[in-house]
Amino acid sequence: MVRTYQQGHHALTVTSVPLVNCMELQLRFLSPQDIDQVKVLCRDWFPIEYPDTWYQEITSNPRFFSLAATLNGTIIGLIVAETKELGQLAKEDRSLLASCFRSGTKVGYILSLGVTQQFRKQGIASLLLDQLISHLTSEQYSQVKALYLHVLTTNTQAITFYEHRGFQVHSFLPYYYAIKGKRKDGFTHVLYLNGGHPTWGALDYVKLAALALCSLSPHRAVARLCSWLATMPRLRRIAHSSQAVFS
Repeated sequence: MVRTYQQGHHALTVTSVPLVNCMELQLRFLSPQDIDQVKVLCRDWFPIEYPDTWYQEITSNPRFFSLAATLNGTIIGLIVAETKELGQLAKEDRSLLASCFRSGTKVGYILSLGVTQQFRKQGIASLLLDQLISHLTSEQYSQVKALYLHVLTTNTQAITFYEHRGFQVHSFLPYYYAIKGKRKDGFTHVLYLNGGHPTWGALDYVKLAALALCSLSPHRAVARLCSWLATMPRLRRIAHSSQAVFS
């Protein structure tokens, strides 16, 4: 990273280490002593007013993954997330996963992710998000099948950030947010983990079959394809007989 400073009538160019590689940058989990500092940051970053109980919970309750990035001891970024069961989600989010996943299946939810203005676009948010994803894809959390979040439709910077990191739009949430007495629309974005997936369409099954064929040797692939084709007439007969039964 190259930074230019003005010294008198001369411009001084200094080559510095990228912030994410800086020795002074450290990661640590939040503690109750951080409440006041976290309040100031969140009020600056987000248009939503969080109650005091929320700050108490995210800094003390171990069910939250509350990770801070600090520079010389000062918090400059943080991410807060938790895991929930699919059946506990709001109605609009229960379709995140295909119906083959039971209501007890775990999913991760990002409550907040923010970085101080002067340190944005230096990899801090990506570092924090990567730490969360690494945590949720560890063997201990293999039952977590998706990571999702809500975002304002007008927050294009956040939407671009998440989509560049593999998240995809799952649903549109009209009037989801209440901000300063006005209703605002939102999106649900989701990243699938540990074999999780949405409800599949016909194209998804075609892709799966193609991947299965590609994993075989040419001889076995041809044999498998011929076997599938041979079963087609039988499948048609079964379909016609079933139609006759239920018609």
